[in-house]
Amino acid sequence: MNGPQDLGGQAGFGPIAPEADEPVFHARWEARALGLTLAAGALGRWSIDESRHARESLHPADYYASSYYAIWIKALETLLLRHGLVTRDELRAGNPGGDAVREGERRVLRAAGVPGMLARRTPYAREIAQAPAFAPGDRVRTAVMHPPGHTRLPRYARGKLGTVERVNGAHVFPDSNAHGRGEAPQWLYTVVFDAAEIWGRDADPAQRLSIDAWESYLEPG
Repeated sequence: MNGPQDLGGQAGFGPIAPEADEPVFHARWEARALGLTLAAGALGRWSIDESRHARESLHPADYYASSYYAIWIKALETLLLRHGLVTRDELRAGNPGGDAVREGERRVLRAAGVPGMLARRTPYAREIAQAPAFAPGDRVRTAVMHPPGHTRLPRYARGKLGTVERVNGAHVFPDSNAHGRGEAPQWLYTVVFDAAEIWGRDADPAQRLSIDAWESYLEPG
């Protein structure tokens, strides 16, 4: 979807001002927000793709007025409600009022288990029968698309001519996985573009840009 998160190439949002020695968290509640998100994700009710879509589905005015971890918490509320883990009354009260999660389904992520969970990560590579449609060196053009749901093809890279640099194997297709329609794995490619193809005549001619693009995002160039 063309959501508020898709800011690549957008102008008018002011300069980026990196902080010297920036802390990991600017306030204790940010650490708690990360912890809650990890613990809720460990329940296994949703994928990383669904969680990304929940964040990008916030109303643009709400998204732009919220800090990074505030966006995470607002998206987590959406996911908890969607999957029946809390009620709206419980969210308003800030306390559990019932037994939304049956005892046999409880999965508790304790502090001691966090390093191991993060180290394991979640593999998204898959084996598929069909051969890749493209090979390194092939010229390809990205699709011009405006899907209503989740996609990993940014707006600035749509309808652009590039070159396949690498075939990365087959991976879960996020556009499908985000909406519970199955993993639908596809071949994933690294595609390289001249800067001028992306940014126009004012781009630095010495620069190039690369994206990882699923096969259905591409057509012969």
